[in-house]
Amino acid sequence: MAIWKRQATLAQINAFGADTMVAHLGIRVTALHDDGLEATMPVDARTRQPFGLLHGGASAALAETLGSMAGYLCTEGEETLVGLEINANHLRAVSKGEVRGRCRALHLGRTHQVWQIDIFDNDDRLCCSSRLTATVIRPVARG
Repeated sequence: MAIWKRQATLAQINAFGADTMVAHLGIRVTALHDDGLEATMPVDARTRQPFGLLHGGASAALAETLGSMAGYLCTEGEETLVGLEINANHLRAVSKGEVRGRCRALHLGRTHQVWQIDIFDNDDRLCCSSRLTATVIRPVARG
């Protein structure tokens, strides 16, 4: 059973990132599953640190992008979503190719969401494990 409250195509999801850091880093959502999202990011001059390895901040940006997009798709109406905390454990160095992030929900509550984002290298080896906690923001009723 799908967890999504909003309907969106891959093209629409990718359009959210136009003219943002998401586009600058080359992040592209590639799969929309019933229970999560997948995206790729190149390991190139935009995403490597000075020693030639994938920058931990780029991995965190991929994780936050996936968790935030997935979280937004689990809201409805005028609700929005913002990240509260992200952590990332960098487990394996990557120096070329691209990485693939896979995001799935750990908790979808009324006010908070927790997402697990695992990032894999070209050989499908886990290189980063991340968790994003986000809060759902509801419009304030006035009157």
